[in-house]
Amino acid sequence: MTGLTRQTAAFVAALEPDAVPQRCYEAARIGIADCVATMIAGANEPPVAIVRDLMSATAATDAAPEIPSGRPLSALDAALVNGVAGHVLDYDDVAIDGHPSAAMAPAILAEGWTIGASGRDALAAYVAGYELWAVLREREPGALHERGFHPTCIWGSLSAAAACARLHRLDEERTTHAIGIAASLAAGLVANFGTMTKSLHAGRTAQAGVLAARLARNGYTASPDVLEHRTGFLLAHSPSGNPDLGETDLKLGREWRLEKTGVNVKRYPLCYCAHRAIDAMLDLADAHDLGADDVDKIHVTLGETQRLILRNHAPANGLEAKFSIEFAMASALVARQVGLAQLTDGFVQRPEVVGTMRKVECATVPTPGEAFAESDTVSVRLGTGEELAHPPVKNAKGSWENPMSANEFRAKFMDCAEGSLGSNRATSLFETLMALERAPTLRDLPFGRLQ
Repeated sequence: MTGLTRQTAAFVAALEPDAVPQRCYEAARIGIADCVATMIAGANEPPVAIVRDLMSATAATDAAPEIPSGRPLSALDAALVNGVAGHVLDYDDVAIDGHPSAAMAPAILAEGWTIGASGRDALAAYVAGYELWAVLREREPGALHERGFHPTCIWGSLSAAAACARLHRLDEERTTHAIGIAASLAAGLVANFGTMTKSLHAGRTAQAGVLAARLARNGYTASPDVLEHRTGFLLAHSPSGNPDLGETDLKLGREWRLEKTGVNVKRYPLCYCAHRAIDAMLDLADAHDLGADDVDKIHVTLGETQRLILRNHAPANGLEAKFSIEFAMASALVARQVGLAQLTDGFVQRPEVVGTMRKVECATVPTPGEAFAESDTVSVRLGTGEELAHPPVKNAKGSWENPMSANEFRAKFMDCAEGSLGSNRATSLFETLMALERAPTLRDLPFGRLQ
């Protein structure tokens, strides 16, 4: 039996597209398409502009596109800018315990574009990175959020590196080095949630994946036991202090984690920890035609770690509101929506929104080793004294277990992309992404003037 580092590297290096179950390809297509949609929607946000202004266009023939403008950048710069754009609205999908698409898709698209990878290879790369992330999460009984680490950056740096190593068809030895290099590039703190820096986490993670794979391709080395060593990656980041470092058969390529857990597409552009409660609040408001003036108290029960992540109890702007259960409940009740139009400074600061946030009371239940409670609950007390309770919500709408319909997913994509691309280009891009395995090269994607 080989150690964790070499065993995961062997899987990534040997992965052939024909071996991947179709259900995994379906999840990978959704993840990449959803991330592209949120890149386009987020491209003009102030944090993206700040990062973009530091990057210079290149005349190199292997340039990768800034999305959606098509401005030619190096692959490293494109992964960074597009990663920030993909995560800045917190509208990108989630899975396992973070945002694998925001970590991997910008890296896959940038590096895959530069080397002319096929759509099928891009999907296989996503699968490889996701499986690595899931395996590492299985080895840790604690939750990274509890120690202050953002899982998207910690697991994601290695996953993006594995994905790019697969694109380059690196052998087992060089894939081992790519994973090892990325292990020293992984960084990101929960304390920066609700600020511009959270979106930088995704951009730097995608960039780290490109860098690690390129360095390994060119002969750069790292430790072949970087994951399992007692001074290595898993123990250094472990919230439990007791990760499973033993040699064991990980069953990679025989048990497909992506097939089982998939990706969860967001209906609302804010932290996923609030989505189940939002579903419940919207249901209550619609079923009983409730307005803010009708309600005296809103009671929410979440997991302890969810509450920790939803850290902003009186947000003053749209960024802070993305991590506030108080705002989520207020927006659902005041506007009957929690969308891009509500995640603005002006809406957050409206008197009726501020007043409704003060009506929210939140209780927690223990969630040892997990970010989420088994289910979330919401109830309201009306001015008449009547109590209305929603049944516990286990799976948010859009989750792998409770997915959006094809039309709903398309509508989200078009809502994100149509304003920047126009209807025809947005439709063309969506259709290409949803049949990505048939694209001979990622350069077939209709991004800006690189066409």
